[in-house]
Amino acid sequence: MADYLVTLESAWIIKDVSTIDDAIGIAISEAGKRLNPSAKFVEVEAGILECPYCEEELPSALLIARTGLVGLRMEMRVFRAESTEHAGRIAKTVVGRALRDVPLQIVQVQEL
Repeated sequence: MADYLVTLESAWIIKDVSTIDDAIGIAISEAGKRLNPSAKFVEVEAGILECPYCEEELPSALLIARTGLVGLRMEMRVFRAESTEHAGRIAKTVVGRALRDVPLQIVQVQEL
């Protein structure tokens, strides 16, 4: 059995927001509140996309008609999992319980 670092990606919708920075801040805050206290060990940060043309890093957020869609990255350490797939399922289950109705996708699983 090994320990793993699992990275998940999620999409967060924020209504009635005026800037992308506000949308990102609100999304991180809301996700943190919903993860506390059951999964407070999950680290939440804004996702980053790379521009395919200039290779500059851009925030993973979109703002249209005062509604923001923010991509969040969540990292969680999983201890004593049987395999990378098992660690991914554990992380997705733990985070999914706290963040009901929020789409989650496993991005990366690294053995520690």
